[in-house]
Amino acid sequence: MVSSSHEAMHRIFQKDPTLLTRALQRVLHVPFPEPREIAALNVDLTEIEPVERRVDTLLRAETDEGTYLFVIESQKKVDERKRGSWPYCLSYLYEKFRCEPILIVTTQSTTTARWAARPIRLGFRDWHSLTVRPLVLGPDNVPVITDERTAVQDVPLAVLSAMTHGHGPQAPAILESTAAALRTIDPDSAAVFVQFVDSCLADAQAKQMWRDLMTAIQYFWRHPLAEQVREEGREEGREEGRLQDRREMVLRILEWQSVPVPDDVRERVNTCTDLDRLEVWIRRAMHAKDAAELFLEP
Repeated sequence: MVSSSHEAMHRIFQKDPTLLTRALQRVLHVPFPEPREIAALNVDLTEIEPVERRVDTLLRAETDEGTYLFVIESQKKVDERKRGSWPYCLSYLYEKFRCEPILIVTTQSTTTARWAARPIRLGFRDWHSLTVRPLVLGPDNVPVITDERTAVQDVPLAVLSAMTHGHGPQAPAILESTAAALRTIDPDSAAVFVQFVDSCLADAQAKQMWRDLMTAIQYFWRHPLAEQVREEGREEGREEGRLQDRREMVLRILEWQSVPVPDDVRERVNTCTDLDRLEVWIRRAMHAKDAAELFLEP
């Protein structure tokens, strides 16, 4: 379950990796070649030494011009520690995969976007041993989509617009156009996008407006956010809903991580009735390379 704007701002590109290349081409005007294939990779960059480093989302793009790694970092505020960690991660990824890494920073903050866009230059004044130039998607360049027809043409981009700009006087038009666009895609994908938007709406009035819009969409009631708006009571039904939400999330995360799920693993997850155990499996799924790792005893 997506529980924060930080998570949503990078996981939208796991849900629809092709959105990233469209954002590069249309928003940032970077002539990135059209990928033949984009695959999610394990985001764990931990070394053998007891130093743990992770990136938020890592994707591999195969193009006619070569193979690239998209390193996507969701940034809520200025953090000068990134001056060291971002170059480290890019260098490590190049050494590990031997293909070019590209750093993409997503943010809802104009101040953070301007900070993140500044090149990181390591070395001395007249000679830079290493220069890192992040590409930034934020309030200054992500389009404000308030027209339903435009939103329908590119639903993931409309969702990213709502995640980035869903506040202030334009919020009603942005959220209404996004809600209308979600009705045109398959319910399972729409349910994930619903949560991404909800996680990024810090303004209480905008969040309530979004949830009011979503109550009119039937698939919303199968989504984890429905727990927050269901009527109190009917505890047994709510408990089953929580179990089913977490079962689906375990399997969905494995799918996002491109981890094959054998029938016996799927059966064990779908028949689990222990919420705490499912929560453990969710956390393990985020870093699993094999589905069987869900069940390993500590």
